[in-house]
Amino acid sequence: MMLFGYDQGVFGGVVVTEDYLVTLDLQGPSRTKLLGTVTAIYDVGCFFGAIAAFSLGEMLGRKKTILLGTSIMSIGAILQIAAFGVPQMIVGRIVAGIGNGLNTATAPVWQAETSKAAWRGKLVVIEMILNIAGFSLSNWVTYGFSFVGGPVSWRMPLVLQFIFIFVLFATTPWLPESPRWLIAHGRIEEAEKIIADLEATTIDDPWVVTESKEIQWAAEFERENGMSWTDLLKGKTGAGNTCTIRRLLLGAGTQAMQQLAGINVTSYYLPTVLVESVKLENSLARLLAACNSVSYLLFSLIGIPNVERWGRRKMMMTNSENLAGQCFCYLMITILIRYSEILEENAATKVASASIAFFFLYYVFFGIGWQGVPWLYPTEINSLAYRTKGAALGTATNWAFNFMVVEITPIGIQSLQWKFYIIWTIFNASFVPIVYLFYPETADRTLEDIDRLFRDDAKIFVFRDKDAISEKRPLKYVEHYENEVRRNSSVISANPEAMKKRLASVAKANEEEGWGHDEKV
Repeated sequence: MMLFGYDQGVFGGVVVTEDYLVTLDLQGPSRTKLLGTVTAIYDVGCFFGAIAAFSLGEMLGRKKTILLGTSIMSIGAILQIAAFGVPQMIVGRIVAGIGNGLNTATAPVWQAETSKAAWRGKLVVIEMILNIAGFSLSNWVTYGFSFVGGPVSWRMPLVLQFIFIFVLFATTPWLPESPRWLIAHGRIEEAEKIIADLEATTIDDPWVVTESKEIQWAAEFERENGMSWTDLLKGKTGAGNTCTIRRLLLGAGTQAMQQLAGINVTSYYLPTVLVESVKLENSLARLLAACNSVSYLLFSLIGIPNVERWGRRKMMMTNSENLAGQCFCYLMITILIRYSEILEENAATKVASASIAFFFLYYVFFGIGWQGVPWLYPTEINSLAYRTKGAALGTATNWAFNFMVVEITPIGIQSLQWKFYIIWTIFNASFVPIVYLFYPETADRTLEDIDRLFRDDAKIFVFRDKDAISEKRPLKYVEHYENEVRRNSSVISANPEAMKKRLASVAKANEEEGWGHDEKV
């Protein structure tokens, strides 16, 4: 994820580098549209990479898909580093995007499928914090190299992404495959060994047996009741009431909302925004963008302990005033830049400079709630058979809207000026009722609990369903799981020590949470 963040952020510094603009003949107002296209075309590659993960992710498994995506990114990076013209740069951007699309569609699924329920949200949020760390590093690297001048000022920041690529190649082969993917492909013994290793226990532990049977049952249910993409596109709902289309749309919706919140107006173009809208000098704009990335990183840490405590719904709605804060920031940016365009020069500079504080504050609110949850939610809300497809569709949606935002931003700033920021103000305000009405809670639930929610005919409007929006695991799911563990404990006596240890851990978790909160891979 640091590679993802670095790759996403580095071009924000590259596009304002003089040697890059001269070498690729992208200088001047007449080239603004082409400059936006060269930047945004990366997201087209990411979109197709995410679409490719539909089939490749299930066929190859999580580990091999990540390694394939990283290999493709390496080729794209080399093409960009060696580019002396727009055509080669565009090809390099598309190729790198395809690799990144494969990785970003696969990594959150892999993380969610190898995590306990109590840690699943935290770990995916940590993934995205590493993304921000890569983004922050890229801002400081491009700022530092801006003092060098010449081709090194933009080629060397692109070269440095190979540090992360080498780390991925060195570590990924040693990590465990997803036990859920293994069970779905009939490799049950291998999956049970991984589940036991993740829990630091043995395969004959009743909890491991229960976990394996739960996943096997979910996989078999989906095989019997799942549908092809052709059937889904025709609007068929299938037998078994798995709510497949609805779950796919909910997951993809979080990714669309993340992009329409306006984050990549500034992630890709903050130096450009500060130069064009706030009228800062290039060097100062780069420095402020780098400082802002550190603030973004620090405040995103708040999401780690609170993604389970607050739940996904509150993280996306009003807790910590996330969306309200984002909306307020864009409203203030709109007002201040509007008045900077009609006041006298000295007063205009002061008013425009005041907007910088709200660019910083926007990142604070976004980092707390909306940075991680849209990547986590599609991996949780979709069923086992459609988890890879759902996450890939969500990621593809993210990149499609990302492309739109990145493509229109330079032209929007140039043509609409202050009016351009009204768009993002309205979008941020509209997301609160959408999340409140339609999005069920997924925190503190096992992935199989969520399957049960939809099989039990969950209503489209979830805000009146206490089980659907509860931040704690509903008691009926706790009781079901404990009964399954006891049933398996009664028929498996080969390892009484493991049984005793598991029951003790469950009792301790129950005491800490107030009622049977169990941990789950």
